Amino acid sequence: MHNYTILWVDDEIDMLRPHILFLEKKGYEVVTVTNGTDAIEQCQQHTFDLILLDEMMPGLSGLETLQKIKEVTSATPVVMCTKSEEENIMNQAIGSKIADYLIKPVNPSQILITLKKNIHQKEIVTTVTQSSYQQSFNEITMQIQNCLTLEDWKELYRRLVYWELELSSTDSSMTEMLQMQKAEANIGFGKFIRNHYLDWMDAKHKSNGECPLMSPDIFRTQVFPMLDVGKKVFLIVIDNFRFDQWRILSNEIGDKFDIDEQLYCSILPTATQYARNAIFSGLMPDTIAEMFPDLWVDEDEEEGKNLNERPLIQTQLDRFRKHYTFSYTKVNEQSYGERLVAQFKSLERNDFNVVVVNFIDMLSHARTESKMVRELASNESAYRSLTRSWFQHSFFADLLERLAESDYHIILTTDHGCVRATDAVKIIGDRNTNTNLRYKIGKNLSYNSRDVFEIHNPRQAFLPQLNLSTTYVFATGNRFFAYPNNYNYYVTYFKDTFQHGGVSMEEMLIPLITLKPRK
Repeated sequence: MHNYTILWVDDEIDMLRPHILFLEKKGYEVVTVTNGTDAIEQCQQHTFDLILLDEMMPGLSGLETLQKIKEVTSATPVVMCTKSEEENIMNQAIGSKIADYLIKPVNPSQILITLKKNIHQKEIVTTVTQSSYQQSFNEITMQIQNCLTLEDWKELYRRLVYWELELSSTDSSMTEMLQMQKAEANIGFGKFIRNHYLDWMDAKHKSNGECPLMSPDIFRTQVFPMLDVGKKVFLIVIDNFRFDQWRILSNEIGDKFDIDEQLYCSILPTATQYARNAIFSGLMPDTIAEMFPDLWVDEDEEEGKNLNERPLIQTQLDRFRKHYTFSYTKVNEQSYGERLVAQFKSLERNDFNVVVVNFIDMLSHARTESKMVRELASNESAYRSLTRSWFQHSFFADLLERLAESDYHIILTTDHGCVRATDAVKIIGDRNTNTNLRYKIGKNLSYNSRDVFEIHNPRQAFLPQLNLSTTYVFATGNRFFAYPNNYNYYVTYFKDTFQHGGVSMEEMLIPLITLKPRK
């Protein structure tokens, strides 16, 4: 076990001898000095786990010493011990990033608490979190087996994401166990979608059956009801944004907004061309293709699949006879976003603004194509960390700052999520088969039907039918499709990349968040 070393700086150190003996009996090594100059010299020569620093000393004061110590060893936690409870001194100390402060006279138990908080916190949190997850493990296993409705699966997914975030903030070895449990849940979710997706589509055909909230319903159920009662709405669609990434983001903005958090279900394929176009048009893909053929781009065409989003929004406004003024902005790079924030005053004239943010999708693609980005986002936790870092330094943080001071109600959502693809399954198709790794469209596709969710009649699922024998095939769980030729190279290249288009909780159960500024 690591022997923790403490530097105690106090001009009356002899009077603290009983406290020092108490700490030494607890296994700490305590180095003592009586003034700031000696403390700085000790910090230049040795590494300490924590420094206890007296605020009132002759010569260099505690605050002056603190400043010098921070220049030498910025990461070492410093706990200020002070007789004074003056607000000014407290503010200066806290502003200088002390880890904690103790009011003199201090007692041994106070010191022990501050040591546990500042030296041992991570190992204590790890132990408690591991123990709590172990207690929940059997409950989650039972929950996986007992999911009967989409609401059950949403509740399970929320719980798995909660534990994923809890365990990733510790040094726990339980993360691997959780990943296995999540994989098991995704197998169950894949079976659930196989059994129910076409029933939901049938209900949509009949317009009166039980169908969950899905991509085409967002404007009708979320946006228009707000606009119709006179609220101004700002809709932000972050491409490829998962629920766990939202939870990370929520920690950054929770003090500025009242948050209403839901999950809704993306349509299949969980890809921009289908899901995002369905959001903006309020229609399923085959209906878009039939009603607005000039706004629908077939899978095999070269042009971009999401170039017609503004006119699709207009078709939905027209269909529901809405006459709200609106703007549409797509942000593909930081400079576009900065321009958007700079124009915020002019946006406020609109009833309704739509912003599409493409960074997360670009990150997942870059992670596939760039070795450096793949190493930076080597696992789920690192991928979330990159999301947080992007947010903190992006135009998006500035935009939310402006929105927090505005009269807008903000709806933050996405078109689909993505899943870490780990298991390759073979599929054979002709040269016209699309290239997506999580779904394939073609005729005479050859595959093992146990590994996939297949739709032989695309019209049943409101999907365009390219020819009489078109089949849509979706990878489930953590699988991805690979062709037999050059199989090993292909698998090695794409294994552990983040993909979307198929059936998993991460891709289909996605955040739908309403933010109301607290001001």
